[in-house]
Amino acid sequence: MSYSRGKGSSTAARVIAVVADIMAFIIGLWILMYLLDANRGNDLVEFVQHSARWLAGWSYDLFTFDAAWARVVAGYGLAAVVYLFVGHAVAGRIRH
Repeated sequence: MSYSRGKGSSTAARVIAVVADIMAFIIGLWILMYLLDANRGNDLVEFVQHSARWLAGWSYDLFTFDAAWARVVAGYGLAAVVYLFVGHAVAGRIRH
């Protein structure tokens, strides 16, 4: 007999992967907006900044580079990579 988890686990895995992708996208979008010096008075920019700050709260200011752009890229970038790695690893584990 073979054991099959069925369609529900595939759907759950897909949801986890998509959520991880969205989280990483928001953080990546903030990094891009920061590097391009987006207008922080704009509502969209402010929303993305606050969302990314909340998502990357654990890695924000983790590194102490002299240049502010390097701190943003390293701190937020680490959070984005961790969310992608962990999210897709969990999704893959659920699928199999």
